[in-house]
Amino acid sequence: SPTLSDCHLISPFTAAPRHPKASRHHTVARSPKRSHHCSKQQRSPAHRSLFPGKMPPKKVVEEEKLGPWALGRFSSNLKVGLVGMPNVGKSTLYNALSNCSIPAENFPFCTIDPNSTRVHVPDERFDWLVDHHKPKSVVQPFLEIVDIAGLVKGASSGAGLGNAFLSHIKAVDGIMHVMRAFEDADVIHVEDRVDPVEDIAIITSELRIKDLEYMSGIREKLCKDANKMSQNPVTAKAHKTEMATVDKIIAWLEEGKEVRNGMDQWSTIDVDYLNTYMLLTSKPVIYLINLTAKDYARKKNKWLVKIHEWVKGHGGGQIIPFSGGFECELQNTPDDGKAQFQKDQEMTTVLPKIIKTAFSTIHLIYFFTAGADEVKGWCIRKGFKAPQAAGAIHTDFERGFICAEVMGFDTLKELGSEKECKDKGKYRQEGKTYVVLDGDVIFFKFNVTAPKKK
Repeated sequence: SPTLSDCHLISPFTAAPRHPKASRHHTVARSPKRSHHCSKQQRSPAHRSLFPGKMPPKKVVEEEKLGPWALGRFSSNLKVGLVGMPNVGKSTLYNALSNCSIPAENFPFCTIDPNSTRVHVPDERFDWLVDHHKPKSVVQPFLEIVDIAGLVKGASSGAGLGNAFLSHIKAVDGIMHVMRAFEDADVIHVEDRVDPVEDIAIITSELRIKDLEYMSGIREKLCKDANKMSQNPVTAKAHKTEMATVDKIIAWLEEGKEVRNGMDQWSTIDVDYLNTYMLLTSKPVIYLINLTAKDYARKKNKWLVKIHEWVKGHGGGQIIPFSGGFECELQNTPDDGKAQFQKDQEMTTVLPKIIKTAFSTIHLIYFFTAGADEVKGWCIRKGFKAPQAAGAIHTDFERGFICAEVMGFDTLKELGSEKECKDKGKYRQEGKTYVVLDGDVIFFKFNVTAPKKK
């Protein structure tokens, strides 16, 4: 078989060399036995690599699969809203969460303007860092909670104080649906019955109807702008892309589905548009079921299974039963007697679980800065890279970002100190592409020399 040298490495597109005695206008006939080209069967692997018969196929770049975390504002200043029908226990729960003395009276719409409070997020990692460093200053991570007035059937068309309340929901980043699953003749229900499944179905339907109305308005505007946009190839393409996304969202909503449950349907371009529309049904949800103290203690209620089935059939979600009456009594108990009160009642407060679940539901995480001067937890959105996380401390940190010196909390706790982490090679430097993980302990290096761009 001819070797690579037998083939002379002559390209098929190179003219055959002339014989030394041949004139300029004559060529030498090639001998069939000494062809400058190997047959397809005779080509060696090296020859085939130099002269491939076909171009290699183009690399197929798969689109990134986005999870629910991709929906919503990419900000660290996020908040959740308590949403539900009137008189289901929203303000009672809010009072227990915040210890604020806002109205919680027995009549519909006692809350009109939304009340807001910041609650500390309990975290054992933060407590360990404080105990380890014994700093001069301690700043716990927090979550902002908003008490939104009750929605009623027809709110999307203005019933009750619907339009104002729906705008309050639009302003939050996550929803805590509060449902009433107890009978009490002294606490009236706006629908004159107790049916938490029907309540959640009404609210979800009102939010979806409002989204459909909003998207129909966007489509109408795009249709009006069609001629104007078609005059420029760039704007024409953008217009066509947005129209395709709008039609896709409208079709999804008309099928009775919530936007947050369509992550396998939405492309990255769809998600970009969804994050500008900020639709009500795109917001993450947890479900809080208000029980009597008796039902909460025995962990039984006739509505629990029905609620679970409804939630499962609508995309799933976290369900947390609680007793507003018990939590209210507990908050009115002096701090030094709260542990004994829970022991006597044979019940445990669920408020820490509600706060932590709500925090993670809106895709917030936090990193720590820790030392002898201060231990602080910084809230950031899941998916933030190191420069964005540095910007949560100060914009100069992001603008002049050099690197992030990172220790994982579990590693720090296991080894016991920063020195041990360095000695064991667990104290690492990360650059601009590093995605910050929940619980990272970080020291940022930055340098700002140029003035801030206006």
